[in-house]
This record gives sequence, structure tokens and C-alpha cells, in this order.
Amino acid sequence: MVRAAATAKYVRTSAQKAGLVMDLIRGKDVNQALTVLQFSRKSVARDVAKVLRSAVANAQQRDGFGGEVDRLFVSACHADNGPSMKRVRPAPMGRAFRIIKRTTHLTVEVTERAQVVKAVGAGPVKPAARTGARTKKSAPAATKS
Repeated sequence: MVRAAATAKYVRTSAQKAGLVMDLIRGKDVNQALTVLQFSRKSVARDVAKVLRSAVANAQQRDGFGGEVDRLFVSACHADNGPSMKRVRPAPMGRAFRIIKRTTHLTVEVTERAQVVKAVGAGPVKPAARTGARTKKSAPAATKS
């Protein structure tokens, strides 16, 4: 089972906004996740898609990769807080307001699904027969006249 990850650091968005997009793709197949990101209206979805493609490329370079990208899925993804840039905005009467420009680190991990191996020549398995005793229908009780 091949596992690979990719990280993009210092992406100019908040971790909370990126986390909303990450929640959309967690646990999905790679192709399905890329489709979801392509049609997402969030601007950070482009950055997440770029990291996802990088993780797939990393998985393809690993030893033991089966060669089928269709078997890869997003096993883990998260957005961590990066360093915040502090800026000053002038305000009336000589004051100043602080502006915090947040950054985030995006991490996507993909894993190859286990391949199901079927036995050769084995037909469908029949369910086991019940061994419990069957209950007989009771005869209607005789009424006294």
C-alpha cells in the first residue's frame, strides 16, 4: 500500500477557509476530489488542487506503486496556521489599526486502496443453512360448547 503526501506552505488564505475546502475532498477518490475542487467556488480550491496533483505525482514515484491512479484516494488532508503578517492601517485622528494577513500550510495525503484478490474458479458462496429447529404452527385451540 503506497502512501504519499504533499505540502504547500505560506498560502495566502486563512486556515479556516482552507479547511472548509479540505472537508469536501477528505476520503474521496483522487479523480472525484479533483472534480469537486474544479467546480468549487472558493479561490483556495485551486491551491488545494495543485497540492493534490503533487501528492499523486509523489505516489507515482514511490517504489511499489501499482500504476493505477484510480486506486488512490485522499486519506488525510488538513490546513495548519502559518505565520501571520502584521500590517498597520492609518485611522482618523492619528490612530492606527492593525491588519493581520493570515497564511496557511496545506497538506494532502493520498493512499492506494488495497486490491481485492478473488480465488480462481470459486463460484458464488451459498449462505449457510440454518441449523435451528423450526417452530410448528400451533393448531387452533378447541373451544368448549
